[in-house]
Amino acid sequence: MLAAMSTRGIRGAITVARPKPESPQGAEENAILEATIALLRALQEANGFALEDIASVIFTTTDDLDAVYPARAARELGWLKVPLLGAREINMPGGLPRCIRVLIHWNTQRSQQEIHHVYLRDATRLRPDRAR
Repeated sequence: MLAAMSTRGIRGAITVARPKPESPQGAEENAILEATIALLRALQEANGFALEDIASVIFTTTDDLDAVYPARAARELGWLKVPLLGAREINMPGGLPRCIRVLIHWNTQRSQQEIHHVYLRDATRLRPDRAR
């Protein structure tokens, strides 16, 4: 008998490097896409999920990242049938700047204890206990 399937949340976050002032046009967009791809690959590597098992993904960005939606990076990785949603975070004093967060809803038989959340770059400050 198969174990019951549950939807588990996989969390992750990454900060985006600020392009140099002399960078070519589109550098900010490329930086956001590169960071998002790095985060999604790290989450997939840490958890081994198949795309057909992803129920949905929510991306949030801080208000200083507005050159491109992070969901575009997921599409470029081939996440074509996965429902994606993007949102802006509330600008809070003392908040972490230039940050992308993701919440992946994964249909799996794994327990919550078997889920690996990933925090990269300066986003490790958000969850030092989860830093890789």
